[in-house]
Amino acid sequence: MKVVLASLMNDVFLESLKETFPDVEFAVADSPEDQAREIRDADVFFGMPSREVFVAGERLRWLQIPGTGVDKAVEIPELVNSDVVLTNARGPHTNPMADHVMSLVLGFTHLTHEMMTDQRDRYWSTQKYDNRIAEVGGSTMGIVALGGIGQAVARRAHAFGMEVYAVDKNPFPAPPEVREVWGLDRLDDLFEMSDWLVIAAPLSTESHDMIGARQLALMKPTAHLIIISRGGIVNEDALLDTLQNRRIAGAGVDAFENEPLASDSPFWDLENIIISPHASALTAEMWEGRRQIFKENLRRFLANEPFLYVCNKVAGF
Repeated sequence: MKVVLASLMNDVFLESLKETFPDVEFAVADSPEDQAREIRDADVFFGMPSREVFVAGERLRWLQIPGTGVDKAVEIPELVNSDVVLTNARGPHTNPMADHVMSLVLGFTHLTHEMMTDQRDRYWSTQKYDNRIAEVGGSTMGIVALGGIGQAVARRAHAFGMEVYAVDKNPFPAPPEVREVWGLDRLDDLFEMSDWLVIAAPLSTESHDMIGARQLALMKPTAHLIIISRGGIVNEDALLDTLQNRRIAGAGVDAFENEPLASDSPFWDLENIIISPHASALTAEMWEGRRQIFKENLRRFLANEPFLYVCNKVAGF
């Protein structure tokens, strides 16, 4: 039985895999050329293959995506139409991403980005910040999609004294930290009422560009939008226009549709945006968590037990 390893590899993890599964052949393949060669007789692929690499796999049975987003994988029609099981690594990213959301909330309310500029300029002015710093307690946070990320955000927001509401494609009874969970038919209501609107939905054909100028126009002029899950859910032309004309107070964006963000993008020049380079989840704990999910799923594969985190290839998550 052969496994191609194209992601998250280090010597310690590779040795751990070989020691735990001595009867498995492991092939590390970093380049697309190596991946296309090694996948031909492989049973398992750990990584995000290109279409060319995937179709070269003549006997592939299981594909483990190292992260959580599978939108690139389900763009491969041969994969969607095959019997290859698709799994991802839900979970390890949720806590650091939720922490990042709160860092953006506090960055805006406590004007941290301005203070850092003042620090670089060796400029001290207490009066500059008087009556401009805001408290988050008592404000309303709306979350679009209450999956793992959304629930982790909700727990933190609730701990800060915020009132939390959410919409989800498949609404369910609200957890203790959330006042109500609505269906997508209440999306407009969420935009109207939220002081902080967090995009935590997966990217799919259904969610692509689901939020445009009409929804953004519903937001309060004092509200902030935070995009933490994936780019492409919020129409970026509409977002740029909204921020340039200061129809909302600001936005924190960790994910854009096309990355890296072009150096000539007008988003860089806005004063009411905090940009992070799709880095919110990148902790050592997250990387190790993803490795351990693959290791556990490999054990289950060999034992003919149900996988963790099987994805719906048609739905895209």
